[in-house]
Amino acid sequence: MTGQTQHHHHHHGHGGDNPAGAPTATDPVCGMTVEVTETTRTESYDGQSFHFCSEGCQEKFRDDPYFYASGNAEKAKGNVAQGTQWTCPMHPEIIRDEPGACPVCGMALEPMVPSDEPSEELTDFTRRLWVSAAAAVPLMVLTMGEMVGLDVRGWLGHQLSVYIEFALATPIVFWAALPFFKRGIDSVRNLSPNMWTLISLGVGAAYLYSLFATFAPGVFPEDYRMGEGVGTYYEAAVVIVTLIFVGQVLELRARERTGDAIRALMDLAPKTARRILQDGSEYDAPLENVVEGDMLRVRPGDSVPVDAEVVEGHSSVDESMITGEPVPVEKTEGDRVTGGTTNKNGTLAIRATQVGAETVLAQIVDMVAGARRSKAPIQGLADKVSEIFVPAVVAVAVIAFVIWLSIGPDPALAFAIVSAVSVLIIACPCALGLATPISITTAAGRGAQAGVLIKDAEALERMAKVDTLVVDKTGTLTEGRPRLTDVVSLSDRDETDVLAVAAALETGSEHPLAEAIVSGARERGQKPARATEFEAVTGKGVKGRVDDEDVALGNPAMMESLGIDTGKAEDSADALRTEGKTAMYIAIGGKLAGIVAVADPIKDTTEGAIRDLHAEGLRVIMATGDNQRTAEAVAAKLGIDDVRAGVLPEDKKALVDELHAKGARVAMAGDGVNDAPALAAADVGIAMGSGADVAVESAGITLLSGDLTGIVRARKLALATLRNIKQNLFFAFVYNAAGVPVAAGILYPVFGLLLSPMIAAAAMSLSSVSVIGNALRLRCVKL
Repeated sequence: MTGQTQHHHHHHGHGGDNPAGAPTATDPVCGMTVEVTETTRTESYDGQSFHFCSEGCQEKFRDDPYFYASGNAEKAKGNVAQGTQWTCPMHPEIIRDEPGACPVCGMALEPMVPSDEPSEELTDFTRRLWVSAAAAVPLMVLTMGEMVGLDVRGWLGHQLSVYIEFALATPIVFWAALPFFKRGIDSVRNLSPNMWTLISLGVGAAYLYSLFATFAPGVFPEDYRMGEGVGTYYEAAVVIVTLIFVGQVLELRARERTGDAIRALMDLAPKTARRILQDGSEYDAPLENVVEGDMLRVRPGDSVPVDAEVVEGHSSVDESMITGEPVPVEKTEGDRVTGGTTNKNGTLAIRATQVGAETVLAQIVDMVAGARRSKAPIQGLADKVSEIFVPAVVAVAVIAFVIWLSIGPDPALAFAIVSAVSVLIIACPCALGLATPISITTAAGRGAQAGVLIKDAEALERMAKVDTLVVDKTGTLTEGRPRLTDVVSLSDRDETDVLAVAAALETGSEHPLAEAIVSGARERGQKPARATEFEAVTGKGVKGRVDDEDVALGNPAMMESLGIDTGKAEDSADALRTEGKTAMYIAIGGKLAGIVAVADPIKDTTEGAIRDLHAEGLRVIMATGDNQRTAEAVAAKLGIDDVRAGVLPEDKKALVDELHAKGARVAMAGDGVNDAPALAAADVGIAMGSGADVAVESAGITLLSGDLTGIVRARKLALATLRNIKQNLFFAFVYNAAGVPVAAGILYPVFGLLLSPMIAAAAMSLSSVSVIGNALRLRCVKL
């Protein structure tokens, strides 16, 4: 390969500006038109020369020449996700293309999908915090040093001390606190008063009062002179700003941590994939360059890069990171593998089937990020309170100011300002706004780690309130892979012969029960012959000819249509059905020859999961297409509360509607396209992850493992989240309800206690941090 790295020219192919008539070429990486001269960057690959507009494009080509030379770059453009967008955690309808503050509540916008990039706002606020703290310390020494025996003010004299305070406070108020004032002004302009309105008023009032006291002390009555001059509150303004930055920085850090679960999911996919070329050679290509149809190698210990089909090899794959199931799954030719899972011991060659945003992992990340942005109904309560809260607080601050000014002790104006500023600062409804979104965000991440995907906050809140669960039998309670269990001879033919004929007839059928009979015969060492004149009779069974004899296999209705009496065999068939098996009659040469029984084994986890669901207060109803006797046998074995047998797909929605009419709150679990209407009709639809895309779309909760233990996890998570939200709202309400009257000075007449604005600021920051700390406990909730 050759490559020049001197200067270059490029244009967009407009033609006329090509002075020497130099030939042009298309940059294979970015698609730009490049003038080909002696100085143009060039690489050769597979006997061809390629030309580049910049060093960046040339580097990308060197990393993966096959990809760009084969023309796959165009195909891969759809893989790349759109640029990051930003949204408000409290007002998800606000979406912006760049970071900033929410115009409604003034909170910092956060990326819709967390990235590894450091938060610009966190960096900026941390810098402002350090500068504010650097000014706050000498200000505290100047104003309060006397209390600890450091009478700096006495040494410097009152006037010089005040000028130093002014010099330290002014840059903090006009530079460090600028984002606060900007948000405060926006809140007034947008007619949506919020915490920044209160902070701006509080800090502004303290600073302006101090400014007049410094440069125009004559405006104050003689009573206000304390010794040499009028008292100032520069230190209060600066310490309030510093403490609010402490709260903001802690909050931003905590909010970043709520995205850890999503970042951990994003990190499951490797950064590169080992591509296999047609000539058998292999190399590591960047993951974003993998396109559908690419052949890839997954070595032992590697993460599977994309969703794919195994073409050759045999291995066990650990899918626990995605499904929450600890046992590795055996994979061989024809099996599907999911991006982000870990290959354990063998080597697999796979063909990419879904890449980029189409992979299961990308969709999980998208779903979790969507849940973080959704609003729970309980949030409406906090929103309503916040709407009237800020105007009410301003009114309380004004009333406190007026009362102190009229009947307070000297200096009344100073007391009036202190109480009004303290009320404004302590009452910031920041904790109230955070209470719900921070819990939902943490819960969505925790759920994703346990294989429970929450589509939106409403689904989570409803899941905590459901009292009835409707489940399908096949694939949910059972493995969904029927197996041959019994062969009973009812004639002079032995069981081996009966099974051989049944298997020969079923070789032509697509039905899962047919597959169970054929593979059961193979396991017993038989190689089934093939039937001729095969015919499937809907709802009854199958018939055909085997070894020149008419043969039929099916239910009693099938035998009846052929004029064969099954009366004597009913007891044997019923005994099998009572064990939860599906019994089928076989007739050979017009006579009843035997019974073949098939059962879909119950999953090992089902019985324990149903016990857990009962413990969580849920009534479990099984809806199945099976006959009543088989369904009741399964229900009795598992302790299920109610059975609806012979249910057609369209009947499931009717069942949900019927339960609703009786006042039940219903969760419905299903995995097929036919379950979608019932999932949508239920209070909470639960899609089993192994199921169809339509089911996943209609559901509020998706379980990545297709069994009931996931429902138990979802229920525990929902209850824990709702409990957490209620605790947060309680903290926030009680805190504000108690803090405002204390700040207004209600304790002063009795205890002589008036809250300093600095203590109010510390308390306000602490309330937000306590709410975040409580929400982060959800990260450790046992599911």
